[in-house]
Amino acid sequence: MSTPAPSAASLYADHLAMLQARAATALERAGLEHLVIPSGTLHYQVFDDRDYPYAVNPQFKAWLPLTRNPGSWLIVTPGARPKLVYLQPRDYWHVVPEAPSGDWVEHFDIVVIRKPEDAQQHLPKNAARCAILGEPQSALGHYGAYKPNNPQAVVDHLDYHRAFKTPYELSMLREASRRAVRAHAAAERAFRAGASEFGIHLAYCQAAGQDANELPYGNIVALNEHAAVLHYTELGRLPPDPVHSFLIDAGASHAGYAADITRTYASDTGSEFQAMIEAVDAAQQAMVAQVRSGADYKQLHLDAHLALAGVLRDFGLIKVSPEAALATGVSAAFFPHGLGHGIGLQVHDVAGFAASETGGVIAKPAGHPFLRLTRVLEPGMVVTIEPGIYVIDMLLEDLKAAGHGDSIDQARIDAFRPYGGIRIEDDVVCTDDAPENLTRDAWAAENTI
Repeated sequence: MSTPAPSAASLYADHLAMLQARAATALERAGLEHLVIPSGTLHYQVFDDRDYPYAVNPQFKAWLPLTRNPGSWLIVTPGARPKLVYLQPRDYWHVVPEAPSGDWVEHFDIVVIRKPEDAQQHLPKNAARCAILGEPQSALGHYGAYKPNNPQAVVDHLDYHRAFKTPYELSMLREASRRAVRAHAAAERAFRAGASEFGIHLAYCQAAGQDANELPYGNIVALNEHAAVLHYTELGRLPPDPVHSFLIDAGASHAGYAADITRTYASDTGSEFQAMIEAVDAAQQAMVAQVRSGADYKQLHLDAHLALAGVLRDFGLIKVSPEAALATGVSAAFFPHGLGHGIGLQVHDVAGFAASETGGVIAKPAGHPFLRLTRVLEPGMVVTIEPGIYVIDMLLEDLKAAGHGDSIDQARIDAFRPYGGIRIEDDVVCTDDAPENLTRDAWAAENTI
């Protein structure tokens, strides 16, 4: 008889125990007694009474599935139950947070306050003995006594270990992936129906059940040449005529955890551009298969350049070997960003360059300044794999100026320019064996519905 899967409540309890152990070690190394984490504050626009969209402190939501609770505080003291100071204001202008509820509640001593400043009386008496993690605006007390100090020893330890996801966190990431994939499918349907970038974005948000401020990052919805702008977020109100291609880089959130997925589509599924999409997709899946314990992510990035240069050569955009393209910077003109990054509580998760739990930096490979992850992969890490090929005239001009114009075929580049570019991105878990592809698994489940 098979063993039943752990319940969500037991996964969360184990996750919390792991965080408490990490906090105890971090505090001991810093010579401090308490970990104090504000949830964050609302920021008001200058000369106005409108606030900017609230973003919860990632250090706070690591412990609690609370993402819309500004003004609250968490206090962790080794050997004691963690305390949550929960702001539930008297307010008839805005929706007030509901009373605390859920599997997490039983693990905390909870104090409800009505005013943000009331939190101070529930914090440790000596702020100097506290590691206070957060943004500078999250301060309490006269002269900012309880102002985040972000001790480096504490931050280094907690951030380093945040790369290793607990089973609870993996379950949250799977759910975020399912939500994002459902929205991606709706976005493709809108594209095929002739919608504008703005219309596709709205279809995505509707299917995700999240508005722009709830998504983990601003949707990249790019038709035609716009796909060559790596962080294109303008959202044109009218579709171009004709429509050649569609690139969407969009995610979803669940309990504070993020999904990050990119897909590219051709209007004409019998076109040469469709064939190039399929070639990049095949290369990307081979890269995903290399997400193994002990793999150096820097080398995966360099290997991705070789694979994509092979695609570029096969389709006639470059004339040199993949090895020569990598060595001379030709491949970087078409693939200027990194292979990917860590993902979890943040889309670009912390400690991508951390040499150890006590600090230090693992340098990026020379000539690859935009790589966001240089660590050796270990079980529990979750990373994105997102190779791309683009026609970016600025970079091609730089390539020619550097004396490598004879390495490219301008006529073939001109033929692909109207399509902008291709990017395929999955979220992948490193395990002791074959990787778990959160994105493809979610897509397989979506296709069976």
